[in-house]
Amino acid sequence: MEKSIKKIIRYAYGKIAQTQKGCGCGTCGPDASEFAKSIGYSENELEVIPDGANLGLSCGNPTALAALKQGETVLDLGSGAGFDCFLAADRVGSAGKVIGVDMTPEMIEKARYNAEKNGIKNVEFRLGEIENLPVADNSVDVVISNCVINLSPEKQKVFREIYRVLKPGGRIAISDIALKKQLPDKIRESIFAYVGCVSGAILIDDYIKTMELTGLKHIKITAKQASGCIDPDTNDPMGRAILDSLGNNNSLEEYIVSVYVEGRK
Repeated sequence: MEKSIKKIIRYAYGKIAQTQKGCGCGTCGPDASEFAKSIGYSENELEVIPDGANLGLSCGNPTALAALKQGETVLDLGSGAGFDCFLAADRVGSAGKVIGVDMTPEMIEKARYNAEKNGIKNVEFRLGEIENLPVADNSVDVVISNCVINLSPEKQKVFREIYRVLKPGGRIAISDIALKKQLPDKIRESIFAYVGCVSGAILIDDYIKTMELTGLKHIKITAKQASGCIDPDTNDPMGRAILDSLGNNNSLEEYIVSVYVEGRK
């Protein structure tokens, strides 16, 4: 089952990288900048991002939460086309380094193209799974991620890997989707809902327990807002399939919330 989910997610996000359509979670295309502003990105931050890097797949602004400093090494889990990596690269400066990891070859290709085209030298993109990071032990100051960990069917393994790659005292700054209460069975069993950042989410208390089991400390989860992950009037096929599964109650806001996740090694 886990391999099937990963295969489908890899295929779906490969298509998003190629077409910039059909996000399911967030807003693609010309409205991506407005969507980014609505979840915490400033006009100045968006001016730093290369064209084509913002695919509207965010649920928050982890770089703002991370309070990045010059010279730090940052790792972005599920880096996509490089949106948060490029913002982090600007924050850490030429003495710092940003590593983006994504399991989708098309996303890695797009991110590398964006970096080369815009002459951004302090960022690199590596193909790999967030459950098996291609990153050395104790090598990273900060781990960020944006609406990606909810997609993993092996969340404890993800956080074990985060703990492994962080330097002692290193920190995490993650934007994600979590649950206020369990989703209806129809949604939980929907592969559309999994790819669309919904059915893979877990309860906030379970999120905290998963992190604690890996050894992370000073854990804090802040619910930012009821998730506007899918517009009730969306015409996106993935989003439409998720909402139709709810029947007459076509709102996810009573179930899903956007969260900021903090912690230290």
